[in-house]
Amino acid sequence: MNAHPALIVLVAALATTPAAARDRADPPGLRSAELLPVATAPDGSRVTAMRLVLEPGWKTYWRSPGDSGMPPGFDWSGSTNLAAAEPQWPRPEVILSDGDRTLGYHDELVLPFQVRPQGPGPVALDVTVTLGLCENVCVPATLRLTASDAAGGPDPRIGQALALVPAVSTVRPACRLADISDGVRLSAALPDLPGDPAVAMELAEDGIWVSQPDLARAGGRLTATADFVPPAAAPFPLDPAKLRVTVIGDGNAVEYRGCAPS
Repeated sequence: MNAHPALIVLVAALATTPAAARDRADPPGLRSAELLPVATAPDGSRVTAMRLVLEPGWKTYWRSPGDSGMPPGFDWSGSTNLAAAEPQWPRPEVILSDGDRTLGYHDELVLPFQVRPQGPGPVALDVTVTLGLCENVCVPATLRLTASDAAGGPDPRIGQALALVPAVSTVRPACRLADISDGVRLSAALPDLPGDPAVAMELAEDGIWVSQPDLARAGGRLTATADFVPPAAAPFPLDPAKLRVTVIGDGNAVEYRGCAPS
């Protein structure tokens, strides 16, 4: 996604452990940041979570924020005995600001990660996070957070955040694809949700820019249409199986993986 046009360049590095105090100030808009201890969930999986507490009026972005927004990134290369850490995104809020409609979070974000160790033994996590923090302007920040194994079960805030992750539907919605001058236009027919829903479209392929979908409602159906533009700015073979569509309604969200061309 494109970065916010009012972006101010500021980088703040933070090193955080559960027992250690900060040795430098937080970036603007951020009250605190931490990585919760790694723990074993009842199903045997290993979990942690990034917890951000924001200043009043500030927000940060979801993984697919919209036309104006900075999606977060995570670099776990400093960790020990870690094969993968997969984010489990709670449903985002629809945030209106200066005519822009973006997807993100305000006040607090608890973002769980499913942790997969490389082998037996403890896991030591060391992650560099890049994200945007926005009020009237957006500030890109870099945070370094650390955590290690803990005795006992997961922090209860992790379970509360996991309960907000969008449900994954088994339905593959019908879709239509058409070449445009700089890429591909895709329309997906989706079940409608009450209220004023928002839709995000993503493609599991690096470097593809996706526009904010245009929405149309008729007969209990919601049609979302977005443009997918590759670096070459030309039509390309878009794989419908790589599509991910998330519909965010009032108090719930549904994720669809793949679509069926019609």
